[in-house]
Amino acid sequence: MNKYAVSAIGLLILIGVNGSIWQKEQVLSNGQTVFLTLAPVDPRSIMQGDYMRLRFELESQVRAQLPQDQTENSQGFVLVKLDDKGIAQFINLQTEPTIIEPHTAALQYRVREGKIKFATDAFFFEEGQGDIYAQAKYGEFKVAENGELLLTDLRGEKLIKLNKKALD
Repeated sequence: MNKYAVSAIGLLILIGVNGSIWQKEQVLSNGQTVFLTLAPVDPRSIMQGDYMRLRFELESQVRAQLPQDQTENSQGFVLVKLDDKGIAQFINLQTEPTIIEPHTAALQYRVREGKIKFATDAFFFEEGQGDIYAQAKYGEFKVAENGELLLTDLRGEKLIKLNKKALD
């Protein structure tokens, strides 16, 4: 391969990576804020450092409504109603991110190896912050129009931001 081909491939890779970053930044800036209630979690991993393994209450409702042929590897959208604080409540499953009412959102989910996933199943935090994040009750997400979710933070009781001041 000549140096022009290598340069062109490198440039295409940079454009692709920067395009992906730009898309995520747009979701963070303009996405709808949605809170998902956490199910019981495990706040540490000795091998990976401090992080919280996440599960969401919404997973059990999605699982109960999944058709039998979609319990291993599939994907779709869950339509949720948002209360006045933005906390999501299950309505139904959809194949497309269709929003029909105000105060609702369509959230993308994936089923992989029988496990339901919303964006991520882990939240990494600074070492020594485990006591703070052990208080987490909600995952804070930004949702794009296409249903893509980005986890931005964890929140405590009454949606308080978790930080050292939250412990005081």
